[in-house]
Amino acid sequence: MLDAELLARIQFAFTVSFHIIFPSFTIGLASFLFVLEALWLRTKDETYLSLYKFWMKIFALAFGMGVVSGIVMSYQFGTNWGPFSEFTGGVIGPLLAYEVLSAFFLEAGFLGIMLFGLNRVGPKLHFTATTMVAVGTLFSAFWILSANSWMQTPDGYVIENGRAVVSSWIDAIFNPSFPYRLVHMVLAAYLTTALVVGAVGAWHLMRDRENRAAKIMFSMAMWMAAILGPIQIFAGDLHGLNTLEHQPAKVAAMEGHFETREGAPLILFGMPDMEQEETKYALEIPKLGSMILTHEWDGKITGLKDFAPEDRPNAPIVFWTFRIMVGLGVLIALLGIASVIARLRKKLYSCGYLHRFALLMGPSGFIAILAGWFTTEVGRQPWVVYGLMRTSEAGSPVAPTAIAGSLIAFVVVYAIVFGVGTAYILRAMVKDPRSAHIPEETEILRAGGRQSTAAHPPVAGE
Repeated sequence: MLDAELLARIQFAFTVSFHIIFPSFTIGLASFLFVLEALWLRTKDETYLSLYKFWMKIFALAFGMGVVSGIVMSYQFGTNWGPFSEFTGGVIGPLLAYEVLSAFFLEAGFLGIMLFGLNRVGPKLHFTATTMVAVGTLFSAFWILSANSWMQTPDGYVIENGRAVVSSWIDAIFNPSFPYRLVHMVLAAYLTTALVVGAVGAWHLMRDRENRAAKIMFSMAMWMAAILGPIQIFAGDLHGLNTLEHQPAKVAAMEGHFETREGAPLILFGMPDMEQEETKYALEIPKLGSMILTHEWDGKITGLKDFAPEDRPNAPIVFWTFRIMVGLGVLIALLGIASVIARLRKKLYSCGYLHRFALLMGPSGFIAILAGWFTTEVGRQPWVVYGLMRTSEAGSPVAPTAIAGSLIAFVVVYAIVFGVGTAYILRAMVKDPRSAHIPEETEILRAGGRQSTAAHPPVAGE
């Protein structure tokens, strides 16, 4: 029978996995809406307005589901993780409060204007609301990543009466891993949105290659994949080096290294065995592991055997989730490169292979984000606050049956509610984006003397 600690971990992992899907989408989608509305105001091209309305409906539903799933998570701190909340409340509590005050209030305050105010407040004020919502989503990522990064690399604190108390807010907020994790996550969110937009654009281009709205979506998304894909790989490498400095056990598990070695190989695939303390059936590239991690062919890589057994993360999970994340990252970069080649050959909108590739890659951003978070969180174990508090010390004295019951309830409710919501989003995506045009909103521009002088201005990014 599963004990209370493991059940509580499974429950939190389940709810946070559902939750992260929606913010990772809405962060990028809010910025995409900002760009679309800016292009509409600048070019007076009604196609951008149609795209804005098309994606705004999807954003609204995704945002709502993200809020609901986030509220559920916060309750678990009090029900299942009381000692953790008591120990870290002086640090984590204010950081989460800052997120609510500076980000959620900003989003909630302007979301209504963004969704319903275009015919009431005018284009420029409405654009301000869209801008504030986009900025709010980035602020939210800032504070949440700061809080989580503090749990990974705690800094700027002292221990008083058995509790962590902030001694320097600058050091606590901008802890050693925070800048790398923030950049990595925001880029991942933008890429996730780009892949979804690109998949939707590809879907409609496969049905009508003259669909101008689909062309705009696909072109903008492929530019994002081409530019941010390689940048994300570089940012991930810097993040990995930071993790090697502060959490070497996690990196050892990610790389599948049990022995400390100089000139360590890069293990492409294998089966880490915690009991036998070896990675079986390893497919290796000599010395490349040291070169990537230390930038030296004979650099020293610490293995898991250098850490006490009780301080080692679960290597099989961390090893494989890391490879899923990296593998998808490489495929995303390849999609971007393929789109550049097709663009140079003037076949961006007619290449069926590229469209099918983009459609297949549509959900890959979500999968990569989930794999990356599993790598990060499982790799931190057995610590809930790295080096300060073990996960076994963080749980509340709750009966396993109570946690199991609530976990089952979460699974059932989430399957129904979020299943219906996701189905609605998918149905909205397959509708022709040109049908989202609302003539009354065009009249606002015309009334202001801003009527377009060109029937079909060039596609953005061409």
